[in-house]
Amino acid sequence: IHPALIGGDAGCGVRAVGLSRLKATGDALERRVRAAMEEPVLPEVPEELLLRAAWTEGVRGLTGLAGVPEELAAWAAEAGGAGGAGAPERSAPVPEDPSFAASLGTIGGGNHFAEIGEIEGRGVDGAQAAILAHSGSRGLGAWLAARWGRLPADVVAGEDLQRYVAELDGACRFAEVNRLLLAWRLLEAVGGTRAERRCWSFDIAHNTVLPWGGGWLHRKGAAPAESMQRTVVLGSRGARSALMEGRGAADLLCSVAHGAGRKMTRQEAVAKLKPRYKRDSLHRTALGSRVICDDPQLLYEEHPDSYKAIEPVVEALESAGAASRLAWIRPLLTVKQ
Repeated sequence: IHPALIGGDAGCGVRAVGLSRLKATGDALERRVRAAMEEPVLPEVPEELLLRAAWTEGVRGLTGLAGVPEELAAWAAEAGGAGGAGAPERSAPVPEDPSFAASLGTIGGGNHFAEIGEIEGRGVDGAQAAILAHSGSRGLGAWLAARWGRLPADVVAGEDLQRYVAELDGACRFAEVNRLLLAWRLLEAVGGTRAERRCWSFDIAHNTVLPWGGGWLHRKGAAPAESMQRTVVLGSRGARSALMEGRGAADLLCSVAHGAGRKMTRQEAVAKLKPRYKRDSLHRTALGSRVICDDPQLLYEEHPDSYKAIEPVVEALESAGAASRLAWIRPLLTVKQ
């Protein structure tokens, strides 16, 4: 295993939730989302207990914690999670710093985001709207990378491999809890916390390591696309995302791109787009969607113009037999931090 390929964002991925309808739109939706993102997500749960539950049990760990809302605990019980590479013979000690738990339910920088979108067309299994929570293991992933900092050519094997896999699993479970709580914030904003409002939900990781054919499959910016598995190819804040169904193409490692990819570096984006766009204009997109972001630098770095078009990427994945598109998700409101 090459720890440097995973880097500091271990377990990064997406939680997708389909909703029958939205309770608010426009200004009302923006106010609700801002309020939801400012409130502490689980204020009654001690950080030490929350970190232990997330690291050792993942999403299901929320079901046994006092202070977790009943509806959230019920969703956690059914949501489950995929974990990481899997090392049942060895469990890793819980990190000693309980403050890692403070980042649960948060987005992070870079290309991470939380989004509420409209499913174009007739919807999917009763869902007319969707929430996308794209985030990872936050500071915990950086801690893991620092512990296993190596060059891309370096590998871990033997006892080191087992220890790394066990810690990677803990970080992946933590990341899944982070996304569930991040999605829960948006569900609170749109009145979707009750089970009958949610049509479906799934979580996928696009930065992890899995056993594969007697070896190890490193997915870095590659989402899983097993046969009949739902997956997402992410757009930018000004582009649609594709909800897709995997076709289990073994020659493509049962994977799809997790997004369209950048066409400008972040530094290039700032240099080229600052003269072109006034900062006040960056909170709206060409699609008519809204953007909540208080970081001017990030608004330019992650501008839609800095990304490739997603439609040709999705068409290429379909032509290659990697996955089939179920629907486009058009952003209504994107949160970046």
